[in-house]
Amino acid sequence: MPVHVLDHPLMHDALVTLRDLTTPPSEFRRSAHRISLMLAAEALRDVRSTPVTVQTVLAPAPGRKIASDIVVVPILRAGLSMLDSVLELVPTARVGVIGLQRNEQTAEASEYYCKLPPHMEDSEVLLVDPMLATGGSAVAAIELIKATGARRIRMICIVSAPPGVEVLQQAHPDVDLYTPVIDRELNAQKYIVPGLGDFGDRLYGTV
Repeated sequence: MPVHVLDHPLMHDALVTLRDLTTPPSEFRRSAHRISLMLAAEALRDVRSTPVTVQTVLAPAPGRKIASDIVVVPILRAGLSMLDSVLELVPTARVGVIGLQRNEQTAEASEYYCKLPPHMEDSEVLLVDPMLATGGSAVAAIELIKATGARRIRMICIVSAPPGVEVLQQAHPDVDLYTPVIDRELNAQKYIVPGLGDFGDRLYGTV
């Protein structure tokens, strides 16, 4: 599985703000949007496009338009924070939603909601979830997506951990992962260290 660790200075500027425990929810949301925009742009760098010509005020101009059907799938609830960023870049993208709940004792993911668009066999699917910790949620979500017949799947995460990357590589070696950082480890509670805490709680101010 190709793992793309992205070293863009603007991504890491936003990541520092997300990590800082003094960052309020309003600024946390802004930084999450900033970094998600850049991650999505990088992950979609090689989607198919087709040549077009448009008429400007002065003359015809050649250009390119996206030719791929793009489907973005956030994992609830924290993945919703990245959805609008992708739609800002690709307004025509279709949207699916997967709800997975992690058992705090076993760290295993269980599905409580799944709604995916039809006819995804030829789509470019972008799975979005801010944190890749144990990899359980990512693996489960990709299995649900593949069950629709989808074959081209990419995932973007804001912070990843070695166990999650390894589990994802073993289960789905055909899925590309895009992340700006792979942190040191998981603690006993399966939180990423140094990480940034619970992404959803910090995003919505429910800490």
